[in-house]
Amino acid sequence: MRSVNKNLINGYSFLSRSLGAIAASLAMASGIAGAALAQTGEGDVRRTIESAAASATYADLVTLAEASGMVVRAQIRRQTEVRPERAPGLAPGFARLYIEARTKALIAGRDAIGEELVYLVDLPRDERGKPPKLKDREVLLFANRAGIGPKGATQLQLTGEYAQLAYSPALETRLRPILSALIARDAPPVITGIKDALAVPGTLSGESETQIFLETRSGSPVSLSVLRRPSQPPVWGVSWGEIIDSSAQAPAPATLRWYRLACALPEELPSSANLARDAQARELARRDYAFARGELGECTRAIT
Repeated sequence: MRSVNKNLINGYSFLSRSLGAIAASLAMASGIAGAALAQTGEGDVRRTIESAAASATYADLVTLAEASGMVVRAQIRRQTEVRPERAPGLAPGFARLYIEARTKALIAGRDAIGEELVYLVDLPRDERGKPPKLKDREVLLFANRAGIGPKGATQLQLTGEYAQLAYSPALETRLRPILSALIARDAPPVITGIKDALAVPGTLSGESETQIFLETRSGSPVSLSVLRRPSQPPVWGVSWGEIIDSSAQAPAPATLRWYRLACALPEELPSSANLARDAQARELARRDYAFARGELGECTRAIT
């Protein structure tokens, strides 16, 4: 499933033009954005809204939620296919659908929305060349408000290729803790890179401590610590503040703190961030970073 790029939404006037004329104006307004959309998703481009929902990972759901001003549970009432010549950037084998839906619940978001919703989405055709039939289906939409559509309906702009997922209680249960974590007062900051790393050998053989200071979008301090003691396995943790806590813990998997690190940190410690001048200390910093990075695991994605 593919959502229509945000640039394709601009210039619509649902109240005064037919759907075909609207799509034509989109083509003129979007140009490059539509062409870029057609080239994305080289993998499983025919993933259905059901399989996309089932395969969505924790990282996928955070990515979609963070990019969206609202998450809406909706029931589709009507679909209208946009003629291909009026659907710029439409990938081969896909249909662009104008969806009319009814709000079931606003799961997250501060913007008010009406009972009626409209939006555009690209979906794969079946083996007969037909678009999927979505009437009466319940979906979960990751979107931003884009204006007012016909008859006062709220016009939405989906925020990703798979921003329309088949709704299920299980999916909502997975999503709600993510939404709560994103708006929590102690939500971890967005990690943008590694600032400095310094390894200091201890007085005993096999003893050392490495501190790795991270860069964040907000400027909030975050640091990793790796401690080694003789005849003991290395221990690492994260300090989310000014105070470097020697008893800091590693983040639990599939939490927002884990996501911030696992989905942002590079696989290897940048040489420029390694402050040690001694070759042995530099190697220790590199090794300790690799240890912590490996403990975090992969940032697995399926639909983002």
